[in-house]
Amino acid sequence: MELYDIKSALDELKEDAVLPHPVRLRDMIMRTQLNAEDALDLTREFQNYLSHYGETQKVANEILEKLVAGVPKNS
Repeated sequence: MELYDIKSALDELKEDAVLPHPVRLRDMIMRTQLNAEDALDLTREFQNYLSHYGETQKVANEILEKLVAGVPKNS
């Protein structure tokens, strides 16, 4: 994904379900000219995204820590 390419980020999300890092998403928002109402709406949506992104990272971390402690199956 290009660092600040919004279309590329959206395509990746649709294809691979890869979420853009919050810093990149914030920078995409900041680099787009918006009217005041749209900017406020996107800022609110971004705060929601940021919250859920952090929660998802925490859950993924817990799962991975449990997997690291486990014993791999023999193939």
